[in-house]
Amino acid sequence: MRLANTRSIEPGAILAKTIYNESGVILVNKGVALTKQFLDRLVKHGITYIYIEDEEMKDIAAMPTISKSLRREASETIKEVFLSLQHNGLTNRSYILDQKGSELSVIVQQITNELQQNEQSLSLLTDMIVSDNYIFQHSLNVAIYALAIGVKLKLSNKQLEEIGMAAMLHDVGKLFINPDILQKPGKLTEEEFKIIQNHTRTGYRFLVGQDSVPFVVLLCALQHHERLDGSGYPLGITSESIHKYAKLIGIADVFDAVTSNRVYRDAMLPHEGLEILYAGSGQLYDREMIEALKSSIVVYPNGIMVDLNDGRQGIVVKQNPHVCDRPIIRINKEQGRKLAKPYDVNLANVLNVVVFSCKID
Repeated sequence: MRLANTRSIEPGAILAKTIYNESGVILVNKGVALTKQFLDRLVKHGITYIYIEDEEMKDIAAMPTISKSLRREASETIKEVFLSLQHNGLTNRSYILDQKGSELSVIVQQITNELQQNEQSLSLLTDMIVSDNYIFQHSLNVAIYALAIGVKLKLSNKQLEEIGMAAMLHDVGKLFINPDILQKPGKLTEEEFKIIQNHTRTGYRFLVGQDSVPFVVLLCALQHHERLDGSGYPLGITSESIHKYAKLIGIADVFDAVTSNRVYRDAMLPHEGLEILYAGSGQLYDREMIEALKSSIVVYPNGIMVDLNDGRQGIVVKQNPHVCDRPIIRINKEQGRKLAKPYDVNLANVLNVVVFSCKID
């Protein structure tokens, strides 16, 4: 199978990986021939990339790093908690987190255990999920990325539990913003942008007084948009005043935001998300944390087409678990000429060859 852009797939292509909703219910099973109407629906729902069958690449697989059962359980728990918070409203002080906080903690521990025991790198791009609410899936994804960074930095289990909880609740303030503003497809007005920015203060104020929520979780809700050089918000504080967890969650937040499907733009690919982070390394974001993220994720997902610096082209067929940006490539073109017999090259063994560019048709 190969990874393809839903906007360029021809009707009749066969879906190679099942698409689920956020509750784990199958929406479209693999093996189904895709119609134009269904492809249009996927685009409307913000699904930028899907896997389709390709006879030349039938041995390529894309395995989830987090098990389907855990992702389903985590999604349902976050959705239930967040909807309860929304329904109670911002002015009606709710203590749902005091009642449900233990459930979120269990989810954090389960995700941490899977990350610690699984040698595979993270590739959330391969999770074909249609979600009705961006905040739910974003909160879960940020928690997964943040925990992966924490595991790579060898933080203690107690620190990882705090980071996971803080990541799941970092955007809680957005629950109380008008959805028309959050999901606006066009450019925000200055007033709307200020409302969006205020979610950090709103989340902090809402979490104050929740007995089950550690103070560091409140700080992360407030500070995850602060930047090392003081250019962030809401306080404009600099590196020494930003909590370590908030710096870490800020990186996970940016990476998931740019590599996720949004109503106003297509998802970027993982290497493009990393480029954004590296562009701000040392000035906006902590470099060691960016490196930890890079070494935790799949930079070039299976099924993606790549150009190598020596003029060869091919498809990523497999990952090297401990060298996340040097996968195994099936070479099918040399200097623009298609090969009758493609062959595999392991970039971990040929250090003078690198990925020059990549694309998804």
